[in-house]
Amino acid sequence: ALHRLVVLLALHGWALNLYPREIFAKMLVQPLLRALNECLKFSVDENQVSHFQPSRQAVPVIVAVISWLHTIAEESNLASPTDFYSDGVSQISVGALFDDLQRMKRASPRERSKNFHICAYPFLLSPGCKRNLLQMESQIEMYKAMLGDIKFSESQRQITVDPYFHLEIEREHLLKQTLEKIKQTDAKEIRKRLRVSFKGEEGIDAGGVTKEFFQLLSEELFEVNSGLWSTKYGNDVNWFNSDNTWNDNNYELIGLLFGLALYNSVLLDVRFPLAVYRKILGLPLGLEDIIDDDLRKGLQQLLEYEGDDVEQVFCLNFEVTWMELGEEKRLELKPDGANIPVTNENREEYVLRYVRWVLVDSIQPQWDSFEKGVMKVMESSSLDLFLPEELELLVVGSPDLDFEALEVNTKYEGGYDKNSPVIKNFWKFVREAPKDTQVQLLKFATASCKAPIGGLGKMDFMIQRAGPDSAQLPTSHTCFNTLILPDYGDNYEKLADLLGRAIIECEGFGLE
Repeated sequence: ALHRLVVLLALHGWALNLYPREIFAKMLVQPLLRALNECLKFSVDENQVSHFQPSRQAVPVIVAVISWLHTIAEESNLASPTDFYSDGVSQISVGALFDDLQRMKRASPRERSKNFHICAYPFLLSPGCKRNLLQMESQIEMYKAMLGDIKFSESQRQITVDPYFHLEIEREHLLKQTLEKIKQTDAKEIRKRLRVSFKGEEGIDAGGVTKEFFQLLSEELFEVNSGLWSTKYGNDVNWFNSDNTWNDNNYELIGLLFGLALYNSVLLDVRFPLAVYRKILGLPLGLEDIIDDDLRKGLQQLLEYEGDDVEQVFCLNFEVTWMELGEEKRLELKPDGANIPVTNENREEYVLRYVRWVLVDSIQPQWDSFEKGVMKVMESSSLDLFLPEELELLVVGSPDLDFEALEVNTKYEGGYDKNSPVIKNFWKFVREAPKDTQVQLLKFATASCKAPIGGLGKMDFMIQRAGPDSAQLPTSHTCFNTLILPDYGDNYEKLADLLGRAIIECEGFGLE
């Protein structure tokens, strides 16, 4: 073992000296990924089922070397996570990857050391692959929850089963009724597939109503001025309000709804900093996770100060102070901390303790309740496959909206094609519209303001003909990301007027 460690340290130094960041991925990682892609074989049988058949000798060796390079890259910031995504792994069917993941999770540590599992190296999996695995896990859990609720009627001599967790609420009381319903519902029931309905509206939830429900819920649930979130960081950040000590149940319900959106593959409009996703994944937190720019820079300045008079210059001790309801509060970071000055020798300890207090200790009750809610839904899921940045992308989507990629990927029905005059005018409208209008259009057609993992070019989108020219407004089937567009012909002004009105005025799934 010592000999192996010496060899690895020597190789580590060799890689750092000869391959700086500019060429590390190009010269070391990419050639190995190309070799890996060649070795990852899968076949398709007569039933069109894919079978993963990796080269038993080559793949584990190549992956072991890539894993070593990945460790070096992480430690020395020599490459980005995207440099390690494998196209070959992405082409493996989700079913084959899921089987590999489940075998790995069932295996004992000893069995894992003897057998190769591609999912043991999640840095090779693209965010899209990881999302697909998580979705398959959720679908299986939904099926289990449904089977666990089978009922037998003695009088009618028949078996009944309801595959859905039904949530019927009024728009006017969205948040209140949702929280009340969640409180009254058993955790097993919540793990069924969610089906939402708004009272008084006839929309059938094939996914679109659920997406709109979470969009509207996000606006209320994550409102910074609700008392649940700190107001120190403005309206663009949701961070737990350490002063709120009377709302533990609500934090648990928020966590449960957060988990429910993740479980049902619905995007949320939440503005959590990356530290929240690191905490969900159980990763350590550091100075870079501090949200307050001034505090982070001040602590960094303390660490980087080159003089030998830290105590005299910074005048700090192991104590923090803050204001709560107009009253100054004090807390010692260690026993007798008020009488222990920060010096050149102990400043690293001070920063570590301060960071822990800000990100962990000061919000521990609120965080524990939130995490409990999340895990009621996501307890057995494979979230540990994700990096924090990838998990954030899975939860909130990407604000980068590439409508040119969406245009290339769009399909047409009802007689339309990409050369139809109204279609050409539609894309002209999209290209010339301001960003806010583009976002509203996306929300109108898909019930989401963000792009999913992979961007708009990876999203299924369809434009369907809604009869001949008329004064009718465009409509949509958000469940299927489908825009229903009357054939306004080559009249651009008419399309711009009616489509603009539709995306601003229309809300809800009522049929009129």
